[in-house]
This record gives sequence, C-alpha cells and structure tokens, in this order.
Amino acid sequence: MDDSTTMQRAIANGAAVRAWTAPNPWVGAVVTALDGTMFDGATSPPGGPHAEVVALAAAGDRAVGATLTVTLEPCAHHGRTPPCTDAIVAAGIRRVVVGIEDPDPRMMGRGIAALVAAGLEVSVGQRSAEVESQLEPYLVHRRTGRPFVILKLAATVDGRIAAADGTSRWITGPDARSDVHRLRAESNAVLVGAGTVRSDDPALTVRHVDGRDPLRVVLGRAPSEARIRPCLELSGDLGEVLDELGQRGVIQVLVEGGATVAHHFHHAGLVNRYVVYLAPALAAGSDAMAMFHGPAARSIDSIWRGRFRSVTGLGTDLRIELDAT
Repeated sequence: MDDSTTMQRAIANGAAVRAWTAPNPWVGAVVTALDGTMFDGATSPPGGPHAEVVALAAAGDRAVGATLTVTLEPCAHHGRTPPCTDAIVAAGIRRVVVGIEDPDPRMMGRGIAALVAAGLEVSVGQRSAEVESQLEPYLVHRRTGRPFVILKLAATVDGRIAAADGTSRWITGPDARSDVHRLRAESNAVLVGAGTVRSDDPALTVRHVDGRDPLRVVLGRAPSEARIRPCLELSGDLGEVLDELGQRGVIQVLVEGGATVAHHFHHAGLVNRYVVYLAPALAAGSDAMAMFHGPAARSIDSIWRGRFRSVTGLGTDLRIELDAT
C-alpha cells in the first residue's frame, strides 16, 4: 500500500471522530505492519489516547518494523497524556509518514525532530492540502488564538430569513436542519444575539445526529427562563469575544444569528466560512427580513467577494459554503 492511499485512510479515520475530540485535533492514524496488515487509530475524547497510540495498541507486537501514517505531527510534550513520540519509539516503529507539522507553539517540528533523533525515517507532506483542509479550524486556533468562525444562514432564494411578520420556522427542510445539527456537533460553541434568544427562545442543542452539545454563547443577556441556559453571556468588542472563546479552548464557533449579529461579524471581517442553506422559496418583497441587518456596501466595487468552497443538495434545499479567502 502506497503512502498516499494510507494517508487517505488516516484522513478518513480522523473525520470519523470530528465531533468528539476538541480541544484536541481530530487526528487519524494507520499502522501498516510488515505483512501489509493495517491497524486504525483516531484521537479519543479529551483525556484519552491520541490517534497514534490507539493505532499502536491495535497493532501490538506487529508494530515492530512497521510504518505509522498520521495526519498531524505526533506530540512530543506532556499534556493530558504522555508524548506520542515516546510511544512510537517504544513500539519499534521503523518509519513515520506525517501529513503536516503541528503549528502549536509547543510543537512546530519538535515531534518530527524527536523521531529523527531516535533513528526513525520520517516523511512529511503526504496529502498535506487535504489534511490542512480537514484540520483548518484547529490550525486557525493554534495560529491566531481565536476560534474558526462559521456563519450559518438559512434563507429563501431571494435572501430572506423571515417573512414580513417575523416568522421563520421553517424556511428549509429536514435534511438541511439535520446538517445544521451536524455543524453544531462539530463546533465547540454556538453563538447568537440576545434578540434571537428573546424572539425565538432556541435551545441550540445537538439533535438528529450524534455529538456533544456545544457551549452556548449569548451576546448580551439571556432571559432567566430561556431554554439556552446554562450559557455564557458576553458583550463588547467581537474580537475580544473571540479571544475569550479561544482562551477557553473553543476551536470552532458557529454563529447562528440573527441578522444584526451576522452583519456585525461579517463587516468586522471575522468570518472564516459562510454556510448558507437556500430553500426553493421566494419571500418576493422588500419587507421580509434580509440575511444581514445594517448598512450595505456602498458600491458594486466595495461588495464582499469570497470563494465558493462547495455546493451540495440537501433534500429540496442547497447548502452553499463560501470561504473568506
């Protein structure tokens, strides 16, 4: 089995635990024994073994002389668990294939250096673009100290998120709503404005899919009886809000509303990715609520332009992802 194919398998292993590992990255690993038998591993929930150790345990004595493939550079420091580099060397691994280096200040090549110093052959960069895409929220957090920000919007084709009377349930169908719950499960925090809490009283829990409920964050004060409680209430500069969340170990935050909060995050340039669910429906009037509430771009030359990442059909709806860069 070639390195590219094995790394693809490791990437799939990491994807399977996406909703469970934070604040640790969702890393995948594969041990390929001398006879070609492969043993899979993926990062456990916080406090549990990392992907490399899981794969090594599955391989047992067959790890001697084997190749370890892992999406992210193995750790070389003591955290909640001992260094993975120690376990790799002790298991008798001969060769390590790494997707990308870890930008965590405690790492940045130290894990790779430790393996090389122990006499192991190390190859770095296999399917690196795919690994970086998979681990992008983690990489952003480690490089900036802030969470990766996803702004989620659900609208009619003409860009309206509520009818003229304010009603909005449900614009999109059940498949799109289930996908939103998947996004919540993959996010460590979900954020809304106090106005949305007062008008819609959302619970913002994970349903319809497997995953943990995210930290629920309200900009402002939530009513004492609101279903969103217990929640974290923050206010002030949005950059400082993101700094606070980053310090709390939030890797990804899902901004769910409403239109004023969406406008503030967008115009502050704080959104990393936009996820827009479009229903085959038309409000067909200017008095229905738009996706963003606030001043628009002054001219066509100053409108925001991003990059389409994907367009996916979900039942009768479309899911559109746009990246800010």
